[in-house]
Amino acid sequence: MPELPEVETTRIGIAPHVLGETVKDVIIRDGRLRWPVPKQIRKKLAGAAICKLSRRGKYLLFHTESGCMILHLGMSGSLRILTSDVSPEKHDHVDIIFDSGSRLRFRDPRRFGCILWTEDDPLQHDLLSHLGPEPLSEDLDGDYLFQKSRKRTQSIKTFIMDSRTVVGVGNIYANETLFAAGIHPKRQAGRITKARYGKLAVCIKDVLKKALAKGGTTLRDFVNGEGEPGYFRMDLQVYGRAGGPCFMCKSPIKVQRLGQRSTFYCPVCQT
Repeated sequence: MPELPEVETTRIGIAPHVLGETVKDVIIRDGRLRWPVPKQIRKKLAGAAICKLSRRGKYLLFHTESGCMILHLGMSGSLRILTSDVSPEKHDHVDIIFDSGSRLRFRDPRRFGCILWTEDDPLQHDLLSHLGPEPLSEDLDGDYLFQKSRKRTQSIKTFIMDSRTVVGVGNIYANETLFAAGIHPKRQAGRITKARYGKLAVCIKDVLKKALAKGGTTLRDFVNGEGEPGYFRMDLQVYGRAGGPCFMCKSPIKVQRLGQRSTFYCPVCQT
């Protein structure tokens, strides 16, 4: 599933090709995504210019003077810029065609993504209004996590993966962040000290910054027929390394199911 760094990488990659562009038409080949693509979006976008492209959590926000298109990549979605009318494939559901002749194509094989429209403040939309702070913002720090975690009996891993706590810490980043902070993923969120939360907040930022940096250096040209955005390649410390040696202490990396997700950790370095 695309996580926050991949979504931000996508935003950075397509921004030069959509900002200031005027929409000529919208082609909806199959609007059966997580929620049906609103039919009026074609009328709403036609003739409108994309004046801003922002991100909130994993949602991309395409702002126009009359409203905002909210887009989520879901579990398998991707966006690509095409400079010509490349024949669509089976899972290419929506094209946004610009006056310049280029088009933004949304592909989603598993259909868990969404394209919605709002004329109100998008940050107050039902899908976004409950979201916690952005992980790279000043709003996320140890004090915030400590106060938010009080009386919480859930595991620290599920706590930081909850988008109401903080956005963008998906399964890969939760595993990597907890390893960097030396915290066992099953430890109760409400029983972790303020000092350890201070370190955890720093590690969340560091891991995501490194992932973004990798995405930036491996980003391919979005103007291509393959639609491959060159997602980051992280130097994973624990995720996907069950049985392999811990890079710190050489103990075998363990894996368990926690919150229906595979959880990787070092039983020695994480307490």
